[in-house]
Amino acid sequence: MLALSAEGILPKVDYAIFADTGWEPKAVYDHLDRLEREIATPAGIPILRVSSGNIRDDALDPEHRFASMPLYILNKDGKAGMTRRQCTGEYKIKPIKKQVRKLLGYPYPARVPKGIFVEQWVGISTDEFHRARDADVKYMRNRHPLIADMDWSRADCIRYLTSRGLADTPKSSCLGCPFHGNAQWREIRDNSPEEWEDVVAFDAAIRQGNARANASGNPLLGQAFLHRSRVPLGQAPIDHVTAAEWAARQQDLDSARPDAEELEQSVVDGCSPWACRGSVEPVQDEFGLSA
Repeated sequence: MLALSAEGILPKVDYAIFADTGWEPKAVYDHLDRLEREIATPAGIPILRVSSGNIRDDALDPEHRFASMPLYILNKDGKAGMTRRQCTGEYKIKPIKKQVRKLLGYPYPARVPKGIFVEQWVGISTDEFHRARDADVKYMRNRHPLIADMDWSRADCIRYLTSRGLADTPKSSCLGCPFHGNAQWREIRDNSPEEWEDVVAFDAAIRQGNARANASGNPLLGQAFLHRSRVPLGQAPIDHVTAAEWAARQQDLDSARPDAEELEQSVVDGCSPWACRGSVEPVQDEFGLSA
């Protein structure tokens, strides 16, 4: 959407906002710098970088209230579970709303007057039109230009990015996001050894719950993991590719079956600001990870 706006295909936007969790892959930060340098700045579009903190540091800090990640849980009785997902709201949506209020001139806790609002563009394509929703506050009104103006699928977006020399656009998500598929874990392991060492260390550090929960003496009912196999990340079967997944690789992105891609690319549930794919989230009560 930024490139389309800068090129004049879509109207010029006033600002672009990047919500930084503090734990994105280096490739994402490098790509953001490139977008700012080559596309946004020449078009006169400021990129505002906002943050609620570093999600990795916060998770390991016993003095910090941690908005839990959707970790995979193995209970002592052998049953599987997941923790409640709060990270998207805390580290993506919250700082964006804070910045929007500031731009409007009504920072929290000031009340935004009736009729004062921003039009916020959300990058959902026609493949996922069902994720297009209205904003949950009156001072923001969501618009979905890829659907309403362009009628573009994901494949259309990729073709356009390729034509602009942006075919290598990386996926923005935390390095240690539990919703990574095997392909994403392999990408980190095989191409970024330092980042792989980082996520393996984090996976080990959260095994018994977050630091604040442990410090407060909350009872822990199982073990937490980043990989859905519920084994330590360094030992997880991320090299496993099923026959269905091999077939999915041969298909266009807009026609690949989600169930075939699930282990290879990512789970159906994922997160992005304003449009989380998950509808009903599994909850692991009393595990002590969302204290």
